[in-house]
Amino acid sequence: MTESEALDVVAVRVIESADQDRSVWSDADRAWASHEAAAAVGEAAEPGVFLAHRARLAMGRLNSRMAALGKGVHALAWKPWLGIVIVLAAFLVGLLADRVGSAQRINVLAPPVLLLLVWNLLVYLFLLTGPLWRGAAGHAIDPLRSLVAHLGAGWHGTRKAARDTSVATWVAKVAAEWAGLTANLYALRAARMLHLAAAALAVGIIAGLYLRGLAFEYRASWESTFLEPGAVHTLLASVLAPGAWLGGIPIPGPERIAAMRAPGSENAGTWLHLMALTLIALVVLPRLLLAAIAGWRERRQAHRLPLQLEQPYFRRLLRGFHVEPHPVQVVPYAFQPSEAAVAHLETLLTRLVGGAASIQVAPPAAYGDDDDRSLQDLAGAPGPLVLVFNLAATPERETHGAFAQAAKAMATAARPLLVVVDETSFKARTRDEPQRLGQRRDAWRALLQPAGIEPAFVDLAAPDAATVDAAMDAALLVPKR
Repeated sequence: MTESEALDVVAVRVIESADQDRSVWSDADRAWASHEAAAAVGEAAEPGVFLAHRARLAMGRLNSRMAALGKGVHALAWKPWLGIVIVLAAFLVGLLADRVGSAQRINVLAPPVLLLLVWNLLVYLFLLTGPLWRGAAGHAIDPLRSLVAHLGAGWHGTRKAARDTSVATWVAKVAAEWAGLTANLYALRAARMLHLAAAALAVGIIAGLYLRGLAFEYRASWESTFLEPGAVHTLLASVLAPGAWLGGIPIPGPERIAAMRAPGSENAGTWLHLMALTLIALVVLPRLLLAAIAGWRERRQAHRLPLQLEQPYFRRLLRGFHVEPHPVQVVPYAFQPSEAAVAHLETLLTRLVGGAASIQVAPPAAYGDDDDRSLQDLAGAPGPLVLVFNLAATPERETHGAFAQAAKAMATAARPLLVVVDETSFKARTRDEPQRLGQRRDAWRALLQPAGIEPAFVDLAAPDAATVDAAMDAALLVPKR
Protein backbone atom coordinates (compact mmCIF):
# COMPACT_ATOMS: atom_id res chain seq x y z
CA MET A 1 0.00 0.00 0.00
CA THR A 2 1.46 3.33 -1.03
CA GLU A 3 1.51 6.38 1.20
CA SER A 4 -1.26 8.13 -0.75
CA GLU A 5 -3.38 4.97 -0.61
CA ALA A 6 -2.85 4.76 3.15
CA LEU A 7 -3.99 8.38 3.49
CA ASP A 8 -7.22 7.55 1.66
CA VAL A 9 -7.73 4.49 3.88
CA VAL A 10 -7.25 6.59 7.01
CA ALA A 11 -9.61 9.30 5.74
CA VAL A 12 -12.36 6.79 4.94
CA ARG A 13 -11.85 5.02 8.27
CA VAL A 14 -12.26 8.29 10.17
CA ILE A 15 -15.45 9.16 8.30
CA GLU A 16 -16.99 5.71 8.55
CA SER A 17 -16.12 5.41 12.24
CA ALA A 18 -17.37 8.85 13.24
CA ASP A 19 -20.46 9.07 11.01
CA GLN A 20 -22.65 7.02 13.31
CA ASP A 21 -25.93 8.43 12.01
CA ARG A 22 -24.91 7.75 8.38
CA SER A 23 -25.65 11.34 7.38
CA VAL A 24 -22.51 11.61 5.24
CA TRP A 25 -21.80 8.04 4.20
CA SER A 26 -24.75 5.65 4.30
CA ASP A 27 -24.79 1.89 4.72
CA ALA A 28 -25.63 1.60 1.03
CA ASP A 29 -22.54 3.65 0.19
CA ARG A 30 -20.37 1.44 2.36
CA ALA A 31 -21.75 -1.75 0.86
CA TRP A 32 -21.29 -0.33 -2.64
CA ALA A 33 -17.64 0.53 -2.00
CA SER A 34 -16.89 -2.93 -0.60
CA HIS A 35 -18.68 -4.75 -3.41
CA GLU A 36 -17.11 -2.69 -6.21
CA ALA A 37 -13.63 -3.00 -4.70
CA ALA A 38 -13.95 -6.76 -4.26
CA ALA A 39 -15.20 -7.14 -7.84
CA ALA A 40 -12.33 -5.02 -9.17
CA VAL A 41 -9.41 -6.66 -7.35
CA GLY A 42 -10.78 -10.19 -7.01
CA GLU A 43 -11.21 -12.17 -3.82
CA ALA A 44 -7.68 -13.60 -4.14
CA ALA A 45 -6.08 -10.15 -3.75
CA GLU A 46 -4.18 -9.12 -0.63
CA PRO A 47 -6.23 -7.33 2.06
CA GLY A 48 -4.20 -4.14 1.58
CA VAL A 49 -5.02 -4.07 -2.14
CA PHE A 50 -8.74 -4.42 -1.39
CA LEU A 51 -8.67 -1.74 1.31
CA ALA A 52 -6.74 0.69 -0.90
CA HIS A 53 -9.09 0.25 -3.86
CA ARG A 54 -12.14 0.55 -1.64
CA ALA A 55 -10.81 3.76 -0.08
CA ARG A 56 -10.10 5.21 -3.53
CA LEU A 57 -13.68 4.48 -4.63
CA ALA A 58 -15.09 5.90 -1.41
CA MET A 59 -13.03 9.09 -1.63
CA GLY A 60 -14.11 9.55 -5.23
CA ARG A 61 -17.79 9.44 -4.28
CA LEU A 62 -17.27 11.58 -1.17
CA ASN A 63 -15.36 14.19 -3.19
CA SER A 64 -18.25 14.43 -5.65
CA ARG A 65 -20.47 15.40 -2.72
CA MET A 66 -18.00 17.48 -0.70
CA ALA A 67 -15.16 18.80 -2.84
CA ALA A 68 -13.66 20.57 0.16
CA LEU A 69 -13.15 17.21 1.86
CA GLY A 70 -10.94 15.95 -0.95
CA LYS A 71 -8.92 19.18 -0.93
CA GLY A 72 -8.49 19.03 2.82
CA VAL A 73 -7.34 15.41 2.80
CA HIS A 74 -5.04 16.02 -0.17
CA ALA A 75 -3.47 18.92 1.72
CA LEU A 76 -2.27 16.44 4.35
CA ALA A 77 -0.11 14.55 1.85
CA TRP A 78 3.64 15.04 2.05
CA LYS A 79 4.96 17.84 -0.17
CA PRO A 80 7.89 16.26 -2.09
CA TRP A 81 8.94 19.62 -3.50
CA LEU A 82 9.83 20.81 -0.02
CA GLY A 83 12.97 18.68 0.06
CA ILE A 84 14.16 20.06 -3.27
CA VAL A 85 13.52 23.63 -2.12
CA ILE A 86 15.36 23.16 1.18
CA VAL A 87 18.40 21.49 -0.41
CA LEU A 88 18.59 24.05 -3.23
CA ALA A 89 18.20 26.94 -0.79
CA ALA A 90 20.99 25.55 1.39
CA PHE A 91 23.30 25.26 -1.63
CA LEU A 92 22.54 28.83 -2.73
CA VAL A 93 23.13 30.17 0.78
CA GLY A 94 26.56 28.57 0.77
CA LEU A 95 27.33 29.66 -2.77
CA LEU A 96 26.21 33.26 -2.35
CA ALA A 97 27.71 33.88 1.06
CA ASP A 98 28.88 37.48 0.98
CA ARG A 99 32.47 36.75 1.70
CA VAL A 100 34.98 34.45 3.32
CA GLY A 101 37.16 37.36 4.33
CA SER A 102 37.41 41.12 4.01
CA ALA A 103 39.41 42.81 1.24
CA GLN A 104 40.04 39.46 -0.46
CA ARG A 105 41.84 38.19 2.61
CA ILE A 106 40.93 34.93 4.35
CA ASN A 107 41.39 34.78 8.08
CA VAL A 108 42.07 31.07 8.53
CA LEU A 109 40.76 31.26 12.11
CA ALA A 110 37.47 32.93 11.18
CA PRO A 111 34.02 31.61 10.21
CA PRO A 112 32.10 30.51 8.21
CA VAL A 113 34.24 27.41 7.65
CA LEU A 114 35.27 26.76 11.24
CA LEU A 115 31.83 27.56 12.61
CA LEU A 116 30.27 25.22 10.05
CA LEU A 117 32.62 22.44 11.14
CA VAL A 118 31.89 23.04 14.82
CA TRP A 119 28.15 23.07 14.17
CA ASN A 120 28.23 19.76 12.34
CA LEU A 121 30.40 18.14 15.00
CA LEU A 122 27.87 19.25 17.61
CA VAL A 123 25.09 17.72 15.50
CA TYR A 124 26.97 14.41 15.35
CA LEU A 125 27.40 14.52 19.12
CA PHE A 126 23.68 15.19 19.52
CA LEU A 127 22.83 12.25 17.27
CA LEU A 128 25.14 9.93 19.20
CA THR A 129 23.65 10.95 22.53
CA GLY A 130 20.08 11.15 21.15
CA PRO A 131 18.85 8.03 23.01
CA LEU A 132 19.93 9.61 26.30
CA TRP A 133 18.07 12.84 25.53
CA ARG A 134 14.95 10.96 24.46
CA GLY A 135 15.11 8.78 27.54
CA ALA A 136 15.33 11.79 29.84
CA ALA A 137 12.65 13.84 28.09
CA GLY A 138 10.35 10.98 27.09
CA HIS A 139 10.33 12.11 23.45
CA ALA A 140 12.64 13.26 20.71
CA ILE A 141 14.05 16.79 21.08
CA ASP A 142 14.61 18.19 17.60
CA PRO A 143 12.57 21.32 16.88
CA LEU A 144 14.11 21.86 13.43
CA ARG A 145 13.26 18.35 12.32
CA SER A 146 9.75 18.75 13.76
CA LEU A 147 9.32 22.02 11.85
CA VAL A 148 10.35 20.44 8.55
CA ALA A 149 8.03 17.48 9.15
CA HIS A 150 5.22 19.92 9.97
CA LEU A 151 5.75 21.87 6.75
CA GLY A 152 6.19 18.79 4.59
CA ALA A 153 3.04 17.19 5.95
CA GLY A 154 1.03 20.21 4.87
CA TRP A 155 -0.88 20.83 8.11
CA HIS A 156 -0.92 24.53 7.17
CA GLY A 157 -2.82 23.70 4.00
CA THR A 158 -5.75 22.10 5.74
CA ARG A 159 -7.03 25.45 7.00
CA LYS A 160 -7.26 26.81 3.46
CA ALA A 161 -8.61 23.60 1.95
CA ALA A 162 -11.25 22.99 4.59
CA ARG A 163 -12.80 26.43 5.06
CA ASP A 164 -16.17 24.77 4.55
CA THR A 165 -17.21 24.27 8.16
CA SER A 166 -19.25 21.20 7.21
CA VAL A 167 -16.05 19.28 6.45
CA ALA A 168 -13.55 21.09 8.67
CA THR A 169 -14.28 18.70 11.52
CA TRP A 170 -13.71 15.67 9.29
CA VAL A 171 -10.41 17.04 8.00
CA ALA A 172 -9.24 17.82 11.53
CA LYS A 173 -9.96 14.25 12.62
CA VAL A 174 -8.18 12.84 9.58
CA ALA A 175 -5.21 15.11 10.25
CA ALA A 176 -4.96 13.87 13.84
CA GLU A 177 -5.14 10.21 12.77
CA TRP A 178 -2.65 10.71 9.94
CA ALA A 179 -0.21 12.60 12.17
CA GLY A 180 -0.12 9.72 14.64
CA LEU A 181 0.30 7.15 11.89
CA THR A 182 3.11 8.92 10.03
CA ALA A 183 4.99 10.58 12.90
CA ASN A 184 8.00 8.25 12.65
CA LEU A 185 7.98 8.26 8.84
CA TYR A 186 7.90 12.04 8.59
CA ALA A 187 10.61 12.40 11.24
CA LEU A 188 12.88 10.14 9.18
CA ARG A 189 12.00 12.03 6.01
CA ALA A 190 12.77 15.36 7.64
CA ALA A 191 16.08 13.98 8.93
CA ARG A 192 17.04 12.86 5.42
CA MET A 193 16.23 16.29 4.00
CA LEU A 194 18.19 18.11 6.70
CA HIS A 195 21.24 15.91 6.20
CA LEU A 196 21.11 16.57 2.46
CA ALA A 197 20.66 20.30 3.14
CA ALA A 198 23.72 20.34 5.40
CA ALA A 199 25.76 18.61 2.71
CA ALA A 200 24.42 21.05 0.09
CA LEU A 201 25.36 24.02 2.27
CA ALA A 202 28.92 22.76 2.55
CA VAL A 203 29.11 22.07 -1.20
CA GLY A 204 27.80 25.58 -1.85
CA ILE A 205 30.49 27.09 0.36
CA ILE A 206 33.17 25.03 -1.41
CA ALA A 207 31.86 26.08 -4.83
CA GLY A 208 31.79 29.71 -3.71
CA LEU A 209 35.39 29.52 -2.49
CA TYR A 210 36.65 28.20 -5.80
CA LEU A 211 34.50 30.43 -8.01
CA ARG A 212 35.70 33.55 -6.23
CA GLY A 213 39.21 32.18 -6.27
CA LEU A 214 39.10 32.03 -10.07
CA ALA A 215 38.32 35.73 -10.37
CA PHE A 216 40.28 37.09 -7.42
CA GLU A 217 43.49 36.31 -5.66
CA TYR A 218 42.72 35.57 -2.06
CA ARG A 219 45.45 36.00 0.49
CA ALA A 220 45.55 33.85 3.62
CA SER A 221 46.32 35.51 6.92
CA TRP A 222 45.38 35.36 10.55
CA GLU A 223 45.33 37.53 13.62
CA SER A 224 44.52 36.84 17.23
CA THR A 225 44.69 38.62 20.54
CA PHE A 226 45.54 35.50 22.50
CA LEU A 227 47.04 32.89 20.17
CA GLU A 228 50.65 32.66 19.11
CA PRO A 229 51.89 30.98 15.89
CA GLY A 230 52.61 27.67 17.65
CA ALA A 231 49.09 27.47 19.06
CA VAL A 232 47.59 28.46 15.71
CA HIS A 233 49.59 25.71 13.98
CA THR A 234 48.39 23.14 16.52
CA LEU A 235 44.79 24.28 16.15
CA LEU A 236 44.81 24.27 12.36
CA ALA A 237 46.70 20.97 12.20
CA SER A 238 43.94 19.41 14.31
CA VAL A 239 40.97 21.00 12.58
CA LEU A 240 42.23 20.55 9.01
CA ALA A 241 43.75 17.09 9.55
CA PRO A 242 40.87 15.26 7.79
CA GLY A 243 41.31 17.45 4.70
CA ALA A 244 45.08 17.05 4.75
CA TRP A 245 44.68 13.27 4.98
CA LEU A 246 42.00 13.15 2.28
CA GLY A 247 43.97 15.26 -0.20
CA GLY A 248 47.47 14.30 0.83
CA ILE A 249 48.31 17.96 1.44
CA PRO A 250 50.64 18.73 4.36
CA ILE A 251 49.69 21.42 6.86
CA PRO A 252 52.07 24.43 6.57
CA GLY A 253 54.63 24.51 9.36
CA PRO A 254 54.90 26.99 12.26
CA GLU A 255 57.38 29.22 10.43
CA ARG A 256 55.07 29.62 7.46
CA ILE A 257 52.13 30.28 9.73
CA ALA A 258 54.14 32.88 11.64
CA ALA A 259 54.88 34.65 8.35
CA MET A 260 51.15 34.78 7.62
CA ARG A 261 50.35 36.75 10.76
CA ALA A 262 48.75 40.07 9.84
CA PRO A 263 49.83 42.22 8.20
CA GLY A 264 51.69 39.32 6.52
CA SER A 265 49.89 36.93 4.15
CA GLU A 266 50.37 34.32 1.42
CA ASN A 267 48.42 32.99 -1.55
CA ALA A 268 45.38 31.20 -0.11
CA GLY A 269 45.29 28.33 -2.63
CA THR A 270 46.68 25.72 -0.22
CA TRP A 271 44.34 26.83 2.53
CA LEU A 272 41.30 26.80 0.26
CA HIS A 273 42.13 23.23 -0.73
CA LEU A 274 42.52 22.21 2.92
CA MET A 275 39.26 23.89 3.94
CA ALA A 276 37.33 22.37 1.03
CA LEU A 277 38.69 18.88 1.65
CA THR A 278 37.99 19.17 5.38
CA LEU A 279 34.41 20.18 4.67
CA ILE A 280 34.07 17.18 2.37
CA ALA A 281 35.56 14.84 4.98
CA LEU A 282 33.70 16.14 8.03
CA VAL A 283 30.45 17.46 6.56
CA VAL A 284 29.63 16.34 3.03
CA LEU A 285 30.51 12.64 3.26
CA PRO A 286 29.11 12.03 6.78
CA ARG A 287 25.92 13.92 5.97
CA LEU A 288 25.42 11.95 2.76
CA LEU A 289 25.93 8.73 4.71
CA LEU A 290 23.41 9.83 7.35
CA ALA A 291 20.97 10.84 4.61
CA ALA A 292 21.34 7.41 3.00
CA ILE A 293 20.69 5.68 6.33
CA ALA A 294 17.66 7.89 7.02
CA GLY A 295 16.40 7.25 3.48
CA TRP A 296 16.74 3.49 3.92
CA ARG A 297 14.84 3.61 7.21
CA GLU A 298 12.27 5.92 5.62
CA ARG A 299 11.59 3.47 2.78
CA ARG A 300 11.18 0.62 5.25
CA GLN A 301 8.81 2.69 7.37
CA ALA A 302 6.82 3.80 4.31
CA HIS A 303 6.05 0.15 3.51
CA ARG A 304 5.20 -0.62 7.13
CA LEU A 305 2.71 2.05 8.08
CA PRO A 306 1.01 0.67 11.21
CA LEU A 307 -2.57 0.47 9.93
CA GLN A 308 -3.20 -2.42 12.35
CA LEU A 309 -5.57 -4.53 10.26
CA GLU A 310 -6.55 -6.48 13.37
CA GLN A 311 -8.61 -3.49 14.57
CA PRO A 312 -12.40 -4.05 14.61
CA TYR A 313 -12.95 -1.56 11.78
CA PHE A 314 -10.64 -3.39 9.39
CA ARG A 315 -11.86 -6.81 10.51
CA ARG A 316 -15.36 -5.70 9.61
CA LEU A 317 -14.28 -4.46 6.18
CA LEU A 318 -12.34 -7.61 5.42
CA ARG A 319 -15.38 -9.68 6.29
CA GLY A 320 -17.02 -7.81 3.43
CA PHE A 321 -14.22 -8.74 1.03
CA HIS A 322 -16.40 -10.83 -1.27
CA VAL A 323 -17.96 -10.29 -4.66
CA GLU A 324 -21.33 -11.96 -4.11
CA PRO A 325 -23.68 -10.97 -1.25
CA HIS A 326 -22.55 -12.61 1.96
CA PRO A 327 -25.11 -15.16 3.25
CA VAL A 328 -26.09 -14.81 6.91
CA GLN A 329 -28.33 -17.38 8.63
CA VAL A 330 -30.51 -16.08 11.48
CA VAL A 331 -32.25 -18.47 13.88
CA PRO A 332 -34.55 -17.00 16.57
CA TYR A 333 -35.07 -19.26 19.58
CA ALA A 334 -38.57 -19.81 20.92
CA PHE A 335 -39.96 -16.43 19.85
CA GLN A 336 -40.81 -14.52 16.69
CA PRO A 337 -39.16 -11.09 16.40
CA SER A 338 -41.33 -8.33 15.00
CA GLU A 339 -40.97 -7.16 11.42
CA ALA A 340 -39.33 -3.95 12.63
CA ALA A 341 -36.88 -5.93 14.76
CA VAL A 342 -35.99 -8.16 11.81
CA ALA A 343 -35.48 -5.11 9.58
CA HIS A 344 -33.17 -3.50 12.14
CA LEU A 345 -31.31 -6.78 12.61
CA GLU A 346 -30.76 -7.07 8.86
CA THR A 347 -29.30 -3.56 8.79
CA LEU A 348 -26.99 -4.33 11.71
CA LEU A 349 -25.85 -7.61 10.17
CA THR A 350 -25.15 -5.91 6.85
CA ARG A 351 -22.85 -3.55 8.72
CA LEU A 352 -21.29 -6.44 10.59
CA VAL A 353 -20.26 -8.38 7.50
CA GLY A 354 -18.89 -5.21 5.93
CA GLY A 355 -20.69 -5.32 2.59
CA ALA A 356 -23.65 -6.68 0.71
CA ALA A 357 -25.37 -9.41 2.70
CA SER A 358 -28.10 -11.94 2.03
CA ILE A 359 -29.96 -12.26 5.33
CA GLN A 360 -31.99 -15.46 5.66
CA VAL A 361 -34.22 -15.63 8.75
CA ALA A 362 -35.23 -19.20 9.58
CA PRO A 363 -38.45 -20.10 11.41
CA PRO A 364 -38.03 -19.88 15.18
CA ALA A 365 -36.53 -22.94 16.83
CA ALA A 366 -39.02 -24.55 19.17
CA TYR A 367 -38.51 -24.27 22.91
CA GLY A 368 -36.62 -27.32 24.10
CA ASP A 369 -35.00 -27.93 20.71
CA ASP A 370 -31.84 -29.01 22.47
CA ASP A 371 -31.00 -31.76 20.04
CA ASP A 372 -30.22 -29.03 17.46
CA ARG A 373 -32.77 -30.18 14.86
CA SER A 374 -33.19 -26.56 13.68
CA LEU A 375 -29.44 -26.17 13.40
CA GLN A 376 -28.95 -29.38 11.47
CA ASP A 377 -31.05 -27.97 8.64
CA LEU A 378 -28.44 -25.19 8.32
CA ALA A 379 -25.36 -27.37 8.71
CA GLY A 380 -24.29 -26.99 5.08
CA ALA A 381 -25.22 -23.33 4.70
CA PRO A 382 -22.31 -20.87 4.30
CA GLY A 383 -21.73 -17.63 6.16
CA PRO A 384 -22.20 -16.50 9.75
CA LEU A 385 -24.80 -18.11 11.99
CA VAL A 386 -26.78 -15.74 14.22
CA LEU A 387 -28.84 -16.94 17.18
CA VAL A 388 -31.45 -14.54 18.54
CA PHE A 389 -32.68 -15.07 22.10
CA ASN A 390 -35.36 -13.11 23.94
CA LEU A 391 -34.11 -11.32 27.04
CA ALA A 392 -37.60 -11.66 28.52
CA ALA A 393 -37.10 -15.43 28.71
CA THR A 394 -35.44 -16.78 31.84
CA PRO A 395 -32.15 -18.29 30.68
CA GLU A 396 -32.01 -22.06 31.20
CA ARG A 397 -28.92 -24.20 30.81
CA GLU A 398 -30.87 -27.26 29.60
CA THR A 399 -32.63 -25.35 26.79
CA HIS A 400 -31.05 -22.02 25.85
CA GLY A 401 -27.59 -23.12 26.96
CA ALA A 402 -27.76 -26.44 25.13
CA PHE A 403 -28.94 -24.75 21.93
CA ALA A 404 -26.10 -22.21 22.07
CA GLN A 405 -23.58 -25.01 22.74
CA ALA A 406 -24.83 -26.91 19.69
CA ALA A 407 -24.44 -23.80 17.54
CA LYS A 408 -20.94 -23.20 18.84
CA ALA A 409 -19.95 -26.75 17.92
CA MET A 410 -20.85 -25.92 14.31
CA ALA A 411 -18.83 -22.68 14.24
CA THR A 412 -15.72 -22.46 12.07
CA ALA A 413 -13.51 -19.67 10.76
CA ALA A 414 -15.69 -19.52 7.64
CA ARG A 415 -18.86 -19.81 9.70
CA PRO A 416 -18.56 -17.59 12.79
CA LEU A 417 -21.23 -17.49 15.47
CA LEU A 418 -23.04 -14.45 16.83
CA VAL A 419 -25.49 -14.59 19.73
CA VAL A 420 -27.89 -11.65 19.96
CA VAL A 421 -30.19 -11.17 22.95
CA ASP A 422 -33.16 -8.97 22.04
CA GLU A 423 -34.10 -6.58 24.85
CA THR A 424 -37.24 -5.15 23.23
CA SER A 425 -40.03 -6.86 25.16
CA PHE A 426 -38.14 -6.98 28.46
CA LYS A 427 -37.50 -3.23 28.37
CA ALA A 428 -41.15 -2.59 27.62
CA ARG A 429 -42.19 -4.65 30.68
CA THR A 430 -39.62 -3.23 33.10
CA ARG A 431 -39.41 0.37 31.97
CA ASP A 432 -39.79 1.59 35.57
CA GLU A 433 -37.27 -0.92 36.97
CA PRO A 434 -33.94 -0.31 35.19
CA GLN A 435 -32.03 -2.41 37.73
CA ARG A 436 -33.83 -5.53 36.50
CA LEU A 437 -32.34 -5.02 33.03
CA GLY A 438 -28.83 -5.29 34.44
CA GLN A 439 -29.77 -8.34 36.50
CA ARG A 440 -31.26 -10.15 33.52
CA ARG A 441 -28.22 -9.33 31.37
CA ASP A 442 -25.97 -10.78 34.05
CA ALA A 443 -28.05 -13.95 34.11
CA TRP A 444 -27.65 -14.44 30.36
CA ARG A 445 -23.92 -13.76 30.57
CA ALA A 446 -23.60 -16.31 33.36
CA LEU A 447 -25.33 -18.86 31.15
CA LEU A 448 -23.31 -18.26 27.97
CA GLN A 449 -19.85 -17.20 29.10
CA PRO A 450 -18.80 -20.63 30.46
CA ALA A 451 -19.27 -21.86 26.88
CA GLY A 452 -16.99 -19.10 25.62
CA ILE A 453 -19.86 -17.10 24.14
CA GLU A 454 -20.18 -13.34 24.68
CA PRO A 455 -23.73 -12.21 23.83
CA ALA A 456 -24.60 -8.88 22.23
CA PHE A 457 -27.53 -7.22 24.01
CA VAL A 458 -29.55 -5.22 21.50
CA ASP A 459 -32.88 -3.44 21.59
CA LEU A 460 -33.89 -4.49 18.08
CA ALA A 461 -36.90 -2.16 18.14
CA ALA A 462 -34.63 0.89 18.50
CA PRO A 463 -30.94 -0.07 18.30
CA ASP A 464 -28.35 2.49 19.31
CA ALA A 465 -25.96 2.51 16.35
CA ALA A 466 -23.22 4.19 18.39
CA THR A 467 -22.86 1.17 20.68
CA VAL A 468 -24.50 -1.78 18.95
CA ASP A 469 -22.01 -2.07 16.09
CA ALA A 470 -19.09 -2.36 18.50
CA ALA A 471 -21.00 -4.79 20.74
CA MET A 472 -21.87 -7.10 17.86
CA ASP A 473 -18.34 -6.96 16.49
CA ALA A 474 -16.95 -7.92 19.90
CA ALA A 475 -19.50 -10.70 20.31
CA LEU A 476 -18.77 -12.34 16.94
CA LEU A 477 -17.11 -15.69 17.70
CA VAL A 478 -14.62 -16.68 14.99
CA PRO A 479 -12.91 -20.01 15.78
CA LYS A 480 -9.40 -20.45 14.36
CA ARG A 481 -10.19 -23.85 12.94
